[in-house]
Amino acid sequence: MKRLLFAALLVATTATTFAQPRLFTDALPREEFAARRARVLQRIGDGVVVVQGATETAAYEPFRQSNQFFYLTGVEVPRAILVMDGRTKSSTLYVMPRNERLERSEGPVLTPGPEAAELTGIGRVQPRAEFVDLARTLSGRTIYTTVRGETRSAGTPDREASHAAARKSDPWDNQPSREEWFRRKLAEQATGARFENLDPILDEMRLIKSAGEIELVRRATRIAGEGIMEAMRSTQPGMFEYEIAAVADYVFRKNNSQGVGYYALVAAGTNAAWPHYHALQTRARSGDLVLFDYAPDYRYYTSDVTRMFPANGTFTPEQKELYTIYLRLYRALMTSIRPGRAGDILKDALKKMDAVMASYTFTNPKYKQAATRFVDGYRRSAEGGRGSLGHMVGMEVHDVTVPFDELKPGMIFTIEPALTIPEDRVYIRLEDMILITASGYENLSGFVPMEVDAIENLMAKNPAIGCR
Repeated sequence: MKRLLFAALLVATTATTFAQPRLFTDALPREEFAARRARVLQRIGDGVVVVQGATETAAYEPFRQSNQFFYLTGVEVPRAILVMDGRTKSSTLYVMPRNERLERSEGPVLTPGPEAAELTGIGRVQPRAEFVDLARTLSGRTIYTTVRGETRSAGTPDREASHAAARKSDPWDNQPSREEWFRRKLAEQATGARFENLDPILDEMRLIKSAGEIELVRRATRIAGEGIMEAMRSTQPGMFEYEIAAVADYVFRKNNSQGVGYYALVAAGTNAAWPHYHALQTRARSGDLVLFDYAPDYRYYTSDVTRMFPANGTFTPEQKELYTIYLRLYRALMTSIRPGRAGDILKDALKKMDAVMASYTFTNPKYKQAATRFVDGYRRSAEGGRGSLGHMVGMEVHDVTVPFDELKPGMIFTIEPALTIPEDRVYIRLEDMILITASGYENLSGFVPMEVDAIENLMAKNPAIGCR
């Protein structure tokens, strides 16, 4: 028996020792990346696309590709450059040569050659040093490059924009962005070239998710939801916010997430009044409501789900009254969502909200005033023609967007309205992932409890990972 056990261990160890690192993503098939490149080539006429990937990091952390580059290639090696020629309808990838010393340390990565071309579905994969010769042939051409700063891991276009603005306003840090510097160097080689912004083309494509992308977002949402539910089961008075967040960290890693989509927003009590509070240094007290908003970075896609729950597992009568009116108004909004104009959706939702308000029994005048403000906020939005429901989610938690007139199947966004009593630092917010379908919508995060009884019942159960 001991010999059989030793042999089994030897086989398992050998299999692990010689397992090859992944050379090309398995998040999506190479045909999907090829189809994306084909769509771009249709848009640029006889122009040429030149896009650089992310660099290696200056720390011992896993490499993660920038989102726009990954969207077009699925390639996960540092310092790659993609060229797509609208005249020849061809694509060439330039990557760093093989580094045998690094491979002995970290394992093999994608390198130039026909094998890489076959693996990625990109026509040619050449040594990066040859890119300079290609760049010189682009003189006088129209060249499309990315202009917005690259986003990776927990990055988002809005955060990148605010970071870029801060750098420009700082006289000690006002230097060209990596994208600007790349265009300058490219212009030196491709004399007389005219430069255009590729970002709007990619952003428009990314607005509608493919079936494969929807499944990745669905999986990211499942992981996020499991993290929230495990946090609910594990939370008890006296735990620090960082301990509650750590429960989800375990769930994310256990499900092979490569990182987080954004920092953990775990706020106990009045800390929730800061919508993006993330200090995580407060103990949750009995009687506190805990806001939990956190999601993983799963194969380059993320999610955005929020729930609130009592630290001791039971809502107080006051919490139940305010939370219940909020939840009914929230559901009035959600059940009105469908393909079409957001303004029309809001008008339908307002009819339901007004009916909810007319039938609800308030015992606290402040709660009624807060709920009235909540509804009136949507009323002003609908009357003003703004009609905003939430933000898009995909590769980024605040995903790319372009101006659009109506919601269409394949769009994924969150609704996250907040009901507040500012003077008392009372803040109630839920958030769900909404996929627009041909006939209406699908709530991708609908499996995560939000009703009072369902939350209390879940919190009465023992945590699956033994945190209590």
